[in-house]
Amino acid sequence: MSFEPLNLHESLSHAVRDAGYTEATEVQQRAIPPALEGRDLMVSSSTGSGKTASFILPALTRVLAARNEPEKRREKGSVSGPRVLVLVPTRELAIQVSKAAMTYGRHVRGLRVATVVGGVPYGLQLRQLSGPLDILIATPGRLMDHMQSGKAVLANVEMLVLDEADRMLDMGFIDDIGFIAQSLPATRQTVLYSATFGGHVGRLAQDLTKDPMRVDVSSHTDTHANIEQRLHWADDLQHKNALLDHILTGREVEQALIFTSTQRDADSLADRLADMGHAVASLHGGMPQGRRNRVLQGLRSRQLRVLVATDVAARGIDVPTISHVINYGLPMKAEDYVHRIGRTGRAGRSGLAVTLAERRDVGMIQRIQRFTTQRIASAVIAGLEPKRPEPSDRPQTPFGQKKTFGGRGGKPSFGGRPGGDFEHRSFGGPARAAGPFGGHAPHGGNDAARGPRGHHVEGGHAGPRDGHAPFAKPAHHGAHAPHASHGAPRKGGPKPAAGARKPWGPRPAR
Repeated sequence: MSFEPLNLHESLSHAVRDAGYTEATEVQQRAIPPALEGRDLMVSSSTGSGKTASFILPALTRVLAARNEPEKRREKGSVSGPRVLVLVPTRELAIQVSKAAMTYGRHVRGLRVATVVGGVPYGLQLRQLSGPLDILIATPGRLMDHMQSGKAVLANVEMLVLDEADRMLDMGFIDDIGFIAQSLPATRQTVLYSATFGGHVGRLAQDLTKDPMRVDVSSHTDTHANIEQRLHWADDLQHKNALLDHILTGREVEQALIFTSTQRDADSLADRLADMGHAVASLHGGMPQGRRNRVLQGLRSRQLRVLVATDVAARGIDVPTISHVINYGLPMKAEDYVHRIGRTGRAGRSGLAVTLAERRDVGMIQRIQRFTTQRIASAVIAGLEPKRPEPSDRPQTPFGQKKTFGGRGGKPSFGGRPGGDFEHRSFGGPARAAGPFGGHAPHGGNDAARGPRGHHVEGGHAGPRDGHAPFAKPAHHGAHAPHASHGAPRKGGPKPAAGARKPWGPRPAR
């Protein structure tokens, strides 16, 4: 279906043609008409489906319509705030949405689009908020800062868009979103985009919308026909690194996006790959915004062949030349797997999603396969076959014994991660000197907070601030990193001497 039946404003249709698009995607066909009518929407759509245009085009239509209504014209010199507010979870996604707004609004005279995110100076944002403004794209944390200082005027917002609402709730933004929504006019239009609308996301949608229309374009159970999925079992960390090195040396790799669980792992792995000669950089929430922008620009310009990133930082990356997505560290939540593999196979291309798993990851592999209702095919690389047999699909529980998850009275489940494994161990040498993309940051706080059974919660829930949680920096190598459980000696054991360090390695079994 072409864009003509959507009855877009001529300036928008012209911009769509200039961008090279002739056919509307399914989410655009189904979401744009009711959005133009002013309906509240709850949209489920996968990444790479054209969902950004499905709300930016109606937003621009609303801006154009308001300019033709005399009662909505703004006086010069007055601070009226935006007509459209778009909330996103991360800085990278905010930049992507802003770019789309400028692309489709290139023929809208005097269009003013502002981006308010953390990690950048307040000065420019304050100037943008105090001037004429049509569309404001913001992360909830930084927008809250400006609202509390009285600099953000939201009294004239006509349309509220929440992009990736599920991710914002995972990152702890639910209270901020509620506060922001209460500051908006009750007559506004509200549009939510989320992978799922169950649990907290569904309750949030009920609170923010009025008689919403559901648009389910694709779900987590869809088969990704253009993305081949493979699972490689590794015996240990050394075997996993060997598998990764073999994959990256393949000629079929245009660009690869490697996911890790923590910032430390991202920096260490990037250092190791750089030492091997790869054009690589890391990307995570602990990096300054300027450096993150340089890394993304290096990826888009193909100066970088490999990007090592965390889940939070990779949200919003839209680079069609990413041919491989490699799960070096598994995600905390099964739905994050779907978002990860959606970074390849974009713009009509095919892609390969490879998961490198150890036996401790069996539980998460099973949860991913149940969530997607698809089995990930196991594969073996000649010469790098695992010495241990492939884990069973179903963990065996002795008859009459209840399955437990690490609590008292039973052993941990087969998929649980034992404490003190390789999750916090550095893979490379000392930090490299700064390169064209700023080098690699010294080990800062994690993008992930500790979750149940030793897994990592990407983005954390420790504080909603613009795409990464404000964790304290862990101690450097050689210094003792305090742990909540280290405050008092165990019963029956001697009290450690003052200044003594705990040995680096696995904890003893309890």
